[in-house]
Amino acid sequence: MRTRSHRPRRRNNPLRRRSDVVETWVVAVVAVLVCVVAPLTGTAAGLFTYDRARTHAEEQRAERQPVRAVVAGRPASRPTVHGDRGHGYRAVVRWAEPGRPTRTAVAGVPAGTRAGDTVTVWFDGRGRTVAPPPNDVAVWQHTVGVGLAVTGGTAAIVLLARAVERRVALRHRLAEWERAWARTGPAWTRRRA
Repeated sequence: MRTRSHRPRRRNNPLRRRSDVVETWVVAVVAVLVCVVAPLTGTAAGLFTYDRARTHAEEQRAERQPVRAVVAGRPASRPTVHGDRGHGYRAVVRWAEPGRPTRTAVAGVPAGTRAGDTVTVWFDGRGRTVAPPPNDVAVWQHTVGVGLAVTGGTAAIVLLARAVERRVALRHRLAEWERAWARTGPAWTRRRA
C-alpha cells in the first residue's frame, strides 16, 4: 500500500510562473543577508572600531596627565557649549606640583562643584587643560554604537533593495498575466450561438 504525500510538489505545478521562482529565491537571499550578513558586518565593524578606539584611548592616557586641583573661583553658572563628558562647567582651579610654585588655570569641572572642592583636571603635553581620556566604558559604548549602526544600515540597504526588486517583479508579474490573458481570454469571451 502506498502512502500519499500531502506536500505540494512545486516542480510540476502548472500554475507556477517564473516570477514565483525568482521571488522565492530573492526572499531566501534577503533573509540570509538580513539575518546573517548584516550582523556579521556589524560585528566586523565593531571589532575594527574597538581596536581603533582602544588604541586612541591608550595614546590619550599616555600623553595626558591628571592633576588634583582645588577650585579657586566660582564655577560658571551656565554650562559651556562644548562640555567634555560631565565637565561642562568652567572654573578657575589651583594646584601645586612638588618643587614648583602654585599654578592656576581655567578647567572644566563637574556640575555641582563649589569653590574649595577638589577635582581632577587633565593636561596635555603643552600644559593645556583637556578632556579626560576615554575610559573602557566609553570605548565599549562607541564600539557597540558603531556595530549597531552598521548592522542597521546594512539591513536597511538590503530591505530597500528588496523593495525596489519587489516593484520591478510586480511589473514583470503583471506583464506575464497580461500575456497569459491575451492567449487565454479570446477562448473564454467568444459569443456562443
